[in-house]
Amino acid sequence: MISKVLLSTILLTCWLPAGAGEADVLQVKPNCTVDLVCSFAVTVEHADSGWDHYANKWDVLLTDGTVIASRELLHPHENEQPFTRSLQNVRLPRGTTEVDVRAHDKVHGYGGHTVRVSIP
Repeated sequence: MISKVLLSTILLTCWLPAGAGEADVLQVKPNCTVDLVCSFAVTVEHADSGWDHYANKWDVLLTDGTVIASRELLHPHENEQPFTRSLQNVRLPRGTTEVDVRAHDKVHGYGGHTVRVSIP
């Protein structure tokens, strides 16, 4: 029989958020021309705690994993969570119908929530 402590630990662990501490992409709003030159407004959430641990960039990737563009984030956003930043003039290859957007932080690297979005 499983002890009450072990059962409580298992149940508590199931409720903890996966990837705690990693930078998560919450929302992506693409805006593209007919020539597939796009701007992306990306909302990121991360528990920035100072210059040593903050979300420092996000990437736009093709669905095969090829990085098309990156937006560098130059400072922590300790008092602005979640936050949205944009990147313009991203040229996508002809035929692109979807892209992935992922965030990166200085301690954990990649691994948080990624968003796949359709290209209008």
